[in-house]
Amino acid sequence: MISFRNCFVSVTTIASLAFLSGCAPKITGDPAVSVPAAAETTAVATANADAADDPAIWAPPAGGMLRFKGQELPGLIVGTDKKAGLYVYGVDGAQLQFLPEGLLNNVDLRDDFVVDGKPQLLIAASDRGARKGIALYLFDPASTDPANAVRPWGAIASDVVEPYGFCFGRRGDQVVAVLVAKDGEVRQYRITAENGQPKGVEERRFAIGSQSEGCVIDDRAGRLYVGEEMKGVWRYALDPAAGNDRLQVGTADGKQLVTDVEGVTLMRDGEVTHLVVSSQGDSAFAVWRVDGDTPVYRGRFRVEGAGAVDAVTGTDGLDGFSGPIGAYPEGLLAIQDDIDTGGTQNFKLVDWREVKRALGL
Repeated sequence: MISFRNCFVSVTTIASLAFLSGCAPKITGDPAVSVPAAAETTAVATANADAADDPAIWAPPAGGMLRFKGQELPGLIVGTDKKAGLYVYGVDGAQLQFLPEGLLNNVDLRDDFVVDGKPQLLIAASDRGARKGIALYLFDPASTDPANAVRPWGAIASDVVEPYGFCFGRRGDQVVAVLVAKDGEVRQYRITAENGQPKGVEERRFAIGSQSEGCVIDDRAGRLYVGEEMKGVWRYALDPAAGNDRLQVGTADGKQLVTDVEGVTLMRDGEVTHLVVSSQGDSAFAVWRVDGDTPVYRGRFRVEGAGAVDAVTGTDGLDGFSGPIGAYPEGLLAIQDDIDTGGTQNFKLVDWREVKRALGL
């Protein structure tokens, strides 16, 4: 549905109106059910700017706890301020750490990455700054050191013009990193630790076609999903040997997805896997079941305000954690909020049970 609101009609055609007055049409996609926000993170420090961008979530195996700067916690959320650096939050949304790392965009992580014989949580972000590539960080989930926190671990340089989207995956026992450039160029790297230092070996490059950002890897199925902002979501095989043939999962047709297509994440319930995609143009989220050969569209939802937490608007990045984490026994979504009432941008937290209940998943 297209509507014009608060526009002064001074010309005879809609096209001329939009061009001359700068009042663009507001597009609202297919109907979306409402789910409540459960909590929110502390806002990023950068004010008066589009700053908070993308989160990633991690927790130890069910029932486990980690130690972060002397605190015992059920999990962590990391999020980028693309003007300033990397934030680390608790599952309750409280800020735990800030690393002033500069122009980081998208962030992702994988656990059990071995460095010098010790399993580490490997965190990485696309870096548009001086390093221009992939910035890498480590966290020791087994450490009891009172100072234990996220620490920088070097970078992988890339030849793309502007690093933008980023996601991690596993192919067998190999850790794979996918860097998506703003112009749609993609670089896929195999990440290893050699003598305690990071090494990235490029194993594939291809082009999506136009501006792209959000991506996620399904380790179980060996699939890569990438959001092309004006077109929709594509599925590729993660294995370079399979080639670059692709399947379009969702289309930015103004119904299921309204441009820009932004964050992309996966949620699992046993053998069932759902793909969740942010429809930034109308502040909604589309869901597909994707564990079979053919994706099945399951509907759309919006995140409404609840209590002191305001609604999600114009969202950019999002991430999902499947399984128990803190107060969320079946999983958690962390979602960037463009307009955080009363403050700068932040990330809203959503109980996955609420999404399943609203959509009948």
